[in-house]
Amino acid sequence: MKARIIVTLKTGVLDPQGKAIEAALKSLAIEGVDGVRQGKVFDIEVSAADSAAAEATLRTACEKLLANTVVENYAIEIL
Repeated sequence: MKARIIVTLKTGVLDPQGKAIEAALKSLAIEGVDGVRQGKVFDIEVSAADSAAAEATLRTACEKLLANTVVENYAIEIL
């Protein structure tokens, strides 16, 4: 089973990399960008009996390794 996990910074957490990307886009004369928040995407294949079991496994992976839940949110999508 394939899944995608998207990890993003929580609202209110400073994102210096996002600000640097925003500034770089403006220096390249790319107009209309009002803000950038940087994140991570993980495409994972997991062996599980069903989507609920896969999601439980992936939630554990996020909580223990893939996301710093103090400052990051994550979303799991079974593909």
